[in-house]
Amino acid sequence: APPPIPPLLVSGGPGSGKSLLLSKWIELQQKNSPNTLILYHFVGRPLSTSSEPVLLIKRLTVKLLQHFWSISGLSMDPCKILEEFPRWLERLSARHQGNIIIIIDSIDRIQQVERHMKWLIDPLPVNVRVIVSVNVETCPQAWRLWPTLHLDPLYPRDVKAVIAAECQSVGIKLTKEQEKKLERHCRSASTCNALYVTLLAKMIAKAAWSTDRALEQCCGCLDTVSLYRLGLRLLHDSLSTETDQHILREVVCLVCVSHNGVSESELLQLLPGLDWPVLAALLHRLQDLCAVTFGCGLVKFRHLQAWEAVRLEYIDGELGSSVHREKLIHYFSQQLSQDRVTWRVADELPWLLEQQEEKAKLHKSLLNLFVSQNLYKRGHFSELLAYWQYVGKDKSSMASEYFASLKEYGKSCESQDSMTRLASLYETLGRFLKDLGLLSQAVAPLQRSLEIRETALDPDHPSVAQSLHQLAGVYVQWKKFGNAEQLYKQALEISENAYGPEHPRVARELDSLAMLYQKQNKYEQAEKLRKRSLKIRQKTARQKGNMYGFTFLRRRALQLEELTLGSDSADNAKTLNELGVLYYLQNNLEAAKVFLTRSLEMRQRVLGPEHPDCAQSLNNLAALHSERREYELAEELYESALDIRRRALSPDHPSLAYTVKHLAMLYKRRGRLEKAVPLYELAVEIREKSFGPKHPSVATALVNLAVLYCQLKQHGKALPMYERALKVYEDSLGRSHPRVGETLKNLAVLSYEEGDFEKAAELYKRAMEIRETEPSLVCGKAPSRHSSSGDTFSLKNTLPSPHLDLGHR
Repeated sequence: APPPIPPLLVSGGPGSGKSLLLSKWIELQQKNSPNTLILYHFVGRPLSTSSEPVLLIKRLTVKLLQHFWSISGLSMDPCKILEEFPRWLERLSARHQGNIIIIIDSIDRIQQVERHMKWLIDPLPVNVRVIVSVNVETCPQAWRLWPTLHLDPLYPRDVKAVIAAECQSVGIKLTKEQEKKLERHCRSASTCNALYVTLLAKMIAKAAWSTDRALEQCCGCLDTVSLYRLGLRLLHDSLSTETDQHILREVVCLVCVSHNGVSESELLQLLPGLDWPVLAALLHRLQDLCAVTFGCGLVKFRHLQAWEAVRLEYIDGELGSSVHREKLIHYFSQQLSQDRVTWRVADELPWLLEQQEEKAKLHKSLLNLFVSQNLYKRGHFSELLAYWQYVGKDKSSMASEYFASLKEYGKSCESQDSMTRLASLYETLGRFLKDLGLLSQAVAPLQRSLEIRETALDPDHPSVAQSLHQLAGVYVQWKKFGNAEQLYKQALEISENAYGPEHPRVARELDSLAMLYQKQNKYEQAEKLRKRSLKIRQKTARQKGNMYGFTFLRRRALQLEELTLGSDSADNAKTLNELGVLYYLQNNLEAAKVFLTRSLEMRQRVLGPEHPDCAQSLNNLAALHSERREYELAEELYESALDIRRRALSPDHPSLAYTVKHLAMLYKRRGRLEKAVPLYELAVEIREKSFGPKHPSVATALVNLAVLYCQLKQHGKALPMYERALKVYEDSLGRSHPRVGETLKNLAVLSYEEGDFEKAAELYKRAMEIRETEPSLVCGKAPSRHSSSGDTFSLKNTLPSPHLDLGHR
């Protein structure tokens, strides 16, 4: 396999057809390569929900985890969602037999894109490819070195073909003179892009007046926005009454100032004089103009240029926007009720109030508990926090206000239904505070939710098990394992009584209890619970008939077992290895060990002990023993695999880099820092050969090595590593990039420890200046002494879940 490669950049001007190209390519790829997992996201206009980085990464992570039948372990903390995505990608890509392709369209519209998409500049797993599209004018400088597919403007013959086809569809044939006029007009970059030409063709074909006049008017528009403005004026003038013209203006203006669009039913209620036939006809004509489209039941603009045209044509600056926002605010405020909030109200009202800079009203809307619950439960965690930051409240103040508001709401709750809603609100608040890391404040609302449910429902009701489960989760994070164990056991007992011993809810409690035992090093008890949970999930999946997962694995396993009955051969050894991997994925580690060991022995007999395939088997066995916490044996196997790969493979081969990385982390996990040093040094060499000495990923490896030197108190060796990393980051990413700030902070700590306090203060000041220029995402990170970047680890020694080597060579 080739070494990891950076993302593919699809660039072009506005309207050049990037989104259409990607959507068509995805459609063909899904049809022709069913084993390829494609994750994609199309960003809409700036400041829409689709451009929110945390929601984007969470969506991709959930899709990735769902493909592997579980979303357990997914954090709700925005900082952690962004931080953990590369780890999930690396971990799960090792399990996937095919390729994984991630596609993000219009990535440059994402809020603070360089800050939140830092994982793009690090090496990707060998079977993962990322494709992103950008406007050539707004592409971040650091990305311009990536492999690029640039969409050029249309050639004259293509322009002619597009316009002729559209005219032919309505029975119009252009004269030679008209064709020449169009050819002369469509020669600049702004008049021969795909969107401009398509819109031009539609306007000429649908002109109710003479073609010559239509050509004359269209040729006066020198870019797509002005052409859209002409189309809107022509549509406006074609409407027969002033009322219809007013409705057109109101419809497009309301869509323009909304957060994510407006539904047809909302438009009918917002505009009293509007009836359904008129709205349907109007939207149909706007669709013909390529101005609007429908998504999630909402009317929204099809292209950013259409949104800009409406803003310029109908909205008189900020005052005009404010007037139409107020109409939406009034409408959605009326939709609020004490006990019910729709997703539309939660999506639009707080955002509109923020745009209007009405902090008091926004604060009041956030204290409507059902608004906040709606946002939180649908994953808009970072958005909710950003609103609270905007009104000037920190996390603790926010928690206190929510708790006080809940107490006040509770005074009016008397019926069982209202008490059930109250319990749900308390639980949501507790989970929210837990995700924020406010563990001590999270206990009280979760405990209150438990008490209400036990009283209002029944001590054995399934909802009580839900409260017990959430409260136990807080105690686990708090490291109060005894309390957590008792609560998990109660939740398990209630779930078994309510649902039966083979229900997915029971499996969830078993998994949670198993994880708790694992944290306490009670591996035998944890394994028993995991096996029982696995049997429940397998049976449930079979019953649902949704067995892309385990049925596929079972059939494949049977086929592979039949193949292994033959004599020793390289193919049979490969089959044994695949079967071992399949058992590993089912958490059947004993069976996995048997087949992986047989694969290794057969490869040693057939291919010789120094063959790279033997290194693959050794690597997989090492990963398996790491999973079982048999670190000494895992270390021995990794070392053997590394020895073979060093002799057999090129110095920049991804398989060699893979073994180096995991053996180094294992050394670090076991406190054998001296043995880890040469491997981290080798990691620097590998990245230099793969990407060149001035690539940001080389700087990341240098920082990791410097952190290790600092742990060994070898500050003299750490200093040049940090300084070189700093120069690479500054040259490749710019002097104000967050990674420059991180490296400056590390250098400041090092200078302080060396007694050079003046230099430390100077470096730290510059690091803080960089940090202050970045708007805070939603929550801060506790400062550490020396921190590493990207896909590596800081002074806190952690060992990620091991990955199996699936044979990418």
